[in-house]
Amino acid sequence: MSEFDLSCSGCGIAIQTEEPKEPGYAPLNSVVERENPVCQRCYRITHYNDVAPVALNNADFQKILKDIGQRRALVVKVVDLFDFAGSWVSDIKKYVGKNPILLVANKADLLPRSTNFDKVEAWLKKEVEKQGVQVEEVILISAKKRLEIEHVKTAIEQRIGKGHVYVVGTANVGKSTLINGLMQLFGEEGSGLTTSRYPGTTLSTVRLDIPNRDGQLIDTPGIMTTHRLTDLVCPKCLRLITPETYIDPKTYQLNDQQTLFLGGLCRIDYLEGERQGFTFYVANQLNVHRTKLENADELYAKHLGTLLQPPCGKCPDELRHLVPQTIHVKSGHPQDVVISGVGWLTLRGQHPVKLRVHVPEGVHVSVRRALI
Repeated sequence: MSEFDLSCSGCGIAIQTEEPKEPGYAPLNSVVERENPVCQRCYRITHYNDVAPVALNNADFQKILKDIGQRRALVVKVVDLFDFAGSWVSDIKKYVGKNPILLVANKADLLPRSTNFDKVEAWLKKEVEKQGVQVEEVILISAKKRLEIEHVKTAIEQRIGKGHVYVVGTANVGKSTLINGLMQLFGEEGSGLTTSRYPGTTLSTVRLDIPNRDGQLIDTPGIMTTHRLTDLVCPKCLRLITPETYIDPKTYQLNDQQTLFLGGLCRIDYLEGERQGFTFYVANQLNVHRTKLENADELYAKHLGTLLQPPCGKCPDELRHLVPQTIHVKSGHPQDVVISGVGWLTLRGQHPVKLRVHVPEGVHVSVRRALI
């Protein structure tokens, strides 16, 4: 009902009371009774950890984001440190224009306890330079645990001037959680942005006035992607591939002609190379299973969905058809083979390696200089 002219305080979508299956629906009584109404979807996410898909796409998001470059603003670009390549927006310069960028790498708390974070920060700077993007500063944080949020606040205060602060990034990198933490530090309790593990929680811009300042902190909808396994699995299986605490690396000493499965979502065949360690950085709860290459096809056919899980019966059928691609890793410095949305495999570079990596169609696999 347009006469309310209200937006959901959780996700930013316009409130409507007539179409329960459309984005922004809220029962009429909740709109009238609440000072800051939320849509039914945000209510269910917050209280029942239940999420419903919405009929929005990147065209909707791009319309919202396209005017950032036309305004004087500071852009806080949030990436997922656990999935940097998957959460990097390749055409970020198209959105921000000449505005300065503050790069915030979230989920630093997921990396192993022994991680040298100075080296991780240097690694990030090099990766960003490869993209041809200049950033003002790189800050490693955990939005969930409020680690280094004060550092982000200080960096914003030093650069904001009289402009606004736009927080941008792909879906599910933690933008809303970061903003909730920042608003508390700015002295505004209970900003109320809806947060969850599920992609696409924020549906429109949410503008929050920064106390004692002219500017606003603006949460933007996450840019949706389709090349990460986290984009494709069902909510139940998303819990199995998403780290909740620091990663405990798993190392396997392999001869060639052996295979490793990451659940049933990824298969890695070691085709050629010397015996060496394969170290996996994936969610601790994700099962890694080893077998001989000659037995891999039979094992996959027999145990997919049971021993090799995820996917489960509620996941899309296309996740059960893995597409192989050959990967050559040269000797030299340590390198990561990254499976977008699930983690990476580190090879120490003592010997050249030939792999065949099987993933669902469309999921990105890449090789990079080792993060850790």
